[in-house]
Amino acid sequence: MKVPPALRPWTGVLALGIALALPTGGALARKKDKEAAVETPYPSTYRPYPGRPTALVGATVYDGRGGRIDNGTVLFENGRLVAVGGPDLAVPDGYIRFDAAGKFVTPGVIDAHSHLGDYPSPSVDALADGNEATSPTTPEVWAEHSVWPQDPGFTRALTNGGVTSLMVLPGSANLMGGRSVTLKNVPSLTVQGMKFPGAPYSLKMACGENPKRVYGSKGQKPSTRMGNFAVDRQTWLDAKKYAKDEERDRDLANETLVGVLDGEILVQNHCYRADEMALVIDMAKEMGYKVAAFHHAVEAYKIGDLLKQNDICAAVWADWYGFKMEAYDAIPENAALLQKEGVCVIIHSDSENGIQRLNQEAAKAQADGRRIGIDIPDAQVVSWFTYNPAKAMGVSDRTGSLESGKMADVVLWNGNPLSVYTRPEKVWIDGALMYDALDPKRRPVSDFELGQPGEGDVK
Repeated sequence: MKVPPALRPWTGVLALGIALALPTGGALARKKDKEAAVETPYPSTYRPYPGRPTALVGATVYDGRGGRIDNGTVLFENGRLVAVGGPDLAVPDGYIRFDAAGKFVTPGVIDAHSHLGDYPSPSVDALADGNEATSPTTPEVWAEHSVWPQDPGFTRALTNGGVTSLMVLPGSANLMGGRSVTLKNVPSLTVQGMKFPGAPYSLKMACGENPKRVYGSKGQKPSTRMGNFAVDRQTWLDAKKYAKDEERDRDLANETLVGVLDGEILVQNHCYRADEMALVIDMAKEMGYKVAAFHHAVEAYKIGDLLKQNDICAAVWADWYGFKMEAYDAIPENAALLQKEGVCVIIHSDSENGIQRLNQEAAKAQADGRRIGIDIPDAQVVSWFTYNPAKAMGVSDRTGSLESGKMADVVLWNGNPLSVYTRPEKVWIDGALMYDALDPKRRPVSDFELGQPGEGDVK
């Protein structure tokens, strides 16, 4: 076996000798460490599956940004969207053509809050890897290091829900739970093979009941909401001090926090109550970072103006409520009221089951709004599970809408996607046909499922 130069025994000795010979060797080593920290040590190895030039003709097209085209045509090749238009859009020679009359086309569905891979199926303790519940702040951990690519939930999300991309977050036991990872929903033996190329990391934060319950039960800080904020603020102050120290040694936790302060890492904040969201916004201004989205946000309807003013998305459920005290004042009209205020609304799952029907959840929230006189067009509602989550995840320049040049992440639905009777008929990821309900051979099954009861089951 050929040994790479970096692993040959003499290399380390020679390097050490050089370092000792230079009076600034320690500073150089620290400089190299800092430079290495800037680069992603676990880069994406994702490569799109092969596809064919494709035309979807005659469909009702929702572009993900509020636009609707009747009798529309969608063209894509080489993994990219080429054109989206009406019946007059010509189909070039060499394209495979699908008659989509009576059907609907949307961008691929995106879930901005998933735990697939970190809390996979089967749901057993041996596979529960989403919460490093050993310290109130663990920004040093990365969700990708727990992701199990064989989780059957990935294929269920693809085939039942049309999910093409998702953000996997650490859990909410900690005030700072660690880094998220954004994935393309494709079969892969490694998590690197699923990593969305160039997607920014996010820091998962949490406020409210979860951190104070977890650590209060251990007899340590935080045990109250004021303790939550005190720990958060001190941790940010320590990170700011670390950022100014030119002689510092590498610290994984502070590297993540400095990334947030530098605007390179986004913040996804689990938070239910309106008063706490308002306080977090103040803390973010105090410490110099920005919240991309509040997740769960069941009381967001009370502060829609504040969220709009600060350009913060609200990632919400359609109707989960009452399962703990901070979820008590939830209302099913939450999403509709936020949309009326002009807030970036996201329907998220936080569930291996909910991720399979985000379109239906969005339809429920739309109907609840209609009952109180807020009529939101279907095309706008589609953005709740396509473009808006992409925005919160920092990838809306590449996916989330049907626009020329973007990734060809596309779903062909057999009916209106906001109907309970509708299912994905075909799903493309980067222009590759990854699922076809009409072709039993085009239904991905993870290695773990092979030979198991219910193998590749599609409800």
